[in-house]
Amino acid sequence: PVQTKVSRFDENLVKEAITRELNRQGQIFFVHNRVNDIHVMQQRLQHIVPDASIVVGHGQMAEGELEKVMAQFVAGEFDILLATTIIENGLDIPNANTILINEADRFGLSELHQLRGRVGRYKHRAYCYLLLDSTKHLNPVAAKRLQAIEHYSEMGAGFAIAMRDLEIRGAGNLLGTEQSGHIAAIGYEMYCQLLEAVVRQLKRMPAKLSIDIDIDLPVEAYVPEDYIPDRSQKVEVYRRLYQLESFEQLNKLRSELRDRYGPLPKAVKRLVKLGKIKLEAAIWQINSVFIEEDRFLGFRFSDSSRVKQLISECKLPLRKADDSKVYVTLNLETLTPDRLLDLVQSILQAD
Repeated sequence: PVQTKVSRFDENLVKEAITRELNRQGQIFFVHNRVNDIHVMQQRLQHIVPDASIVVGHGQMAEGELEKVMAQFVAGEFDILLATTIIENGLDIPNANTILINEADRFGLSELHQLRGRVGRYKHRAYCYLLLDSTKHLNPVAAKRLQAIEHYSEMGAGFAIAMRDLEIRGAGNLLGTEQSGHIAAIGYEMYCQLLEAVVRQLKRMPAKLSIDIDIDLPVEAYVPEDYIPDRSQKVEVYRRLYQLESFEQLNKLRSELRDRYGPLPKAVKRLVKLGKIKLEAAIWQINSVFIEEDRFLGFRFSDSSRVKQLISECKLPLRKADDSKVYVTLNLETLTPDRLLDLVQSILQAD
């Protein structure tokens, strides 16, 4: 484990940490994440440890120059690499086993964990110093982050740090009303739909077919316990049915169910039929299918221009209620649930 210590910036502490590493022929990372005054920090470090050789590296340097700096440090030509957070990206220098991170309260937990991971890759004990501005007040959230990174220093602590980070920042609630940021105003699902719509528009792709159809029919359609006993697998089936976007996806799901769990029971067959009805209703730009007054099967359209088309193409006597609604009269007492679904399908398959 990397020995981690949080402290106010103290020149004696910095000197002690650097000298200890130099005495065992090691090298040091010093992270200062501001390019505009990184050379000022170089002069300060040189004053603290005048015998140490220091090289500066940051992302605004020319590619060849930065590569040269890193090659020289890896070759052991310099004792201290004074750098920005650029060093967190996959750097592996076993001889560097002390890292000092200046103004550590400015960093997130995951970034501190990544930076600390640059040391401790060799047989020597590794040290990480999280330095704070001696004149700056530390806010409570930053204090919690630093306390967490100091506490979770053992090998494989990444998951524990991630969980603590969620506790500090707040994770929201994907299935409830508690959300983070502006998503709270519209809900997570709607946020994702709006985001996808904007992305498709920017890419000049056609608008996604909406299959958010309300089907209210007196039909029992579900996944029985004796067919799929595992609750998580059952939820996955419902999720895939809800997110259907094509008949190909529906056929694939039906085949998978047969292969994994055997022949489909009646309730599951109805569930699949309802999925097919949703896709067909989406093509007609129908947003709801319902029973009214126990004797009318109704269809409500989001696009009134499709009403006349369905009436003209359907072989059954559809009647227009208004510009967005058509219905057919039926006798529910003589219709079984399966025949009702077949009737709805036959209307929507009109051509």
